[in-house]
Amino acid sequence: MSERVLTPRHRGFLFLDSHPAGCARLVADMWQACPGAAELPEGEGPVALIMGSSAGYGLAATVAGLKRAGIRGIAVSYEKAPSGRRTATAGWYRTAATADLARAAGRDLVFLNGDAFSDLMKDQVAELIEQRFGGRLDYLIHSVAAPRRTDPDTGTTYASVLKPIGRANRTRTLVFDEQGVPEVREVETGPAEGDDVEQTVAVMGGADWERWIDHLAGRGLLGEGFATAALSYIGSPLTAAIYRQGTIGAAKLHLEATARTLNERLGRTVGGRAVTSVNGAAVTQSSTAVPGIALYTGLLRGVLGEDMVPPVRQFASLWDQLTGAAPLVPDEEGRIRLDGWELADDVQAAVAERWEAATTGTVAGLADLDWFCAEVRRLYGFSVPGVDYSAAVATDVPWPGR
Repeated sequence: MSERVLTPRHRGFLFLDSHPAGCARLVADMWQACPGAAELPEGEGPVALIMGSSAGYGLAATVAGLKRAGIRGIAVSYEKAPSGRRTATAGWYRTAATADLARAAGRDLVFLNGDAFSDLMKDQVAELIEQRFGGRLDYLIHSVAAPRRTDPDTGTTYASVLKPIGRANRTRTLVFDEQGVPEVREVETGPAEGDDVEQTVAVMGGADWERWIDHLAGRGLLGEGFATAALSYIGSPLTAAIYRQGTIGAAKLHLEATARTLNERLGRTVGGRAVTSVNGAAVTQSSTAVPGIALYTGLLRGVLGEDMVPPVRQFASLWDQLTGAAPLVPDEEGRIRLDGWELADDVQAAVAERWEAATTGTVAGLADLDWFCAEVRRLYGFSVPGVDYSAAVATDVPWPGR
């Protein structure tokens, strides 16, 4: 087993290695932060399928589902194993830690590593539901963020882009130099061209979510009352041009339209429902790639402090609504809104005021930069309280067995 001392090496917000002990402690901390716990006998509990279970909102959905709703079932992600001097991806280590929590809680959760867009994975999941979980699926959470998707029918590979629609967008964003000194920098992103919108919708819209439902329904695996949720984001007017009104926003609109179609169909066939869950802001590996989001999130934390609602608490609320522990009240577009704390008028007014005042010289007093930088490092298992980073750690952590 390979053991070594790991130090954070990175290029911007992208880290080259991940820390196994830090990732494990992070998952344990999420478990502790999730309120309440389901009291169900071992071997019981609803059967759930979580897509994109190793990172961000999908990880929060998995941890909250285990603790709050007592789920069992299948979690799917796509991660890289340790190789030579490189560690595994952070999601690999987080998955191993989540599997440990599931076992300790007496929950039968199977972790699969592979391409969620492929029909091979859909077949593998369907067979597991049939053979291991009694042929009935109760819930599906779809949280897949990927740069590319290959259509299994045509073999065409689509690539998503982060671009505004109609005209170029100029915004401020937050960067850090090698010494961690912050800079507020103006960046311009050119508009979508050609089939950029269609390509992004093909990757990040509702096509694969609907394909999963088709596949599982075709094999008779959707239980009576089956419910499914796909994850979405609206965000602030400050970031709307590059996000909600851009190519990613077009994909989210397609996702939400898909939810309405699926909701009508599931209600008719199994008495079920489909919704999108609009979550609040968080520092994730996906969000740090969006121009302006780093600055916005740091300023939001500067306004709200500890009143920011972490993803695992957001998903405790979502699971309560999906399982009937709390009323499920969608908005007029059929969306479950978990972002009210972020988009409250007074909060957005305060963030907008700080946004206008933010420069390289003033940003440290307006945004919680220490918190933001630590959150980025924690995505890779660094800067997690309670971890001894001077100690050697085993990096050859195996993928959870069945």
